[in-house]
Amino acid sequence: MIIRIFTFLIGFGLTTIGCVYIVSYLNLFSFGYNFIEYVNFITRRIECLNALVGIILMVLSITLGGKNELYI
Repeated sequence: MIIRIFTFLIGFGLTTIGCVYIVSYLNLFSFGYNFIEYVNFITRRIECLNALVGIILMVLSITLGGKNELYI
């Protein structure tokens, strides 16, 4: 149970860090980037991929469980 909580919190932290970078890179639109170039840029940045890894960790920690645990 404690491992699932720890995994969820790590995933939440990674998602928060990744989303902060994604929002901060929205300033690229003021430099003349279009939406396709913006998406291409953020998919190549490792700090933006933290959001995806964090979401995967959170989903796995919620859905995967043991035999004797209570699902709420």
